Amino acid sequence: MKAPILIIKKLPAAGMAIFPFILVKSAYLKKDQEIINHEKIHLRQQLELLILPFYTFYLFNYLINLIKYQNHDLAYRNIIFEREAYKHETDLDYLKKGNWFGWLRNWKR
Repeated sequence: MKAPILIIKKLPAAGMAIFPFILVKSAYLKKDQEIINHEKIHLRQQLELLILPFYTFYLFNYLINLIKYQNHDLAYRNIIFEREAYKHETDLDYLKKGNWFGWLRNWKR
């Protein structure tokens, strides 16, 4: 998947995927294969859910996790979409292998 990568210096995270773009905080992160792969996984997830529902479900899952864990970092890391992206960010062939709707496997631990 080829996605335009934009540098946004005031980005609140190292990287972010907002379909169809990958946003990174600095130029050197454009070459960080793991961050780019992580964000490409999010782009795939956004396509799987037809983009807008992804953002709604992502926010809803975060808010439920925030109530559950009472901690931003734990709530964020346990969003089902983040679980898939973090789990496979080092596998640069993950998206080529298919794995559509892989985030569903992270529904329950």
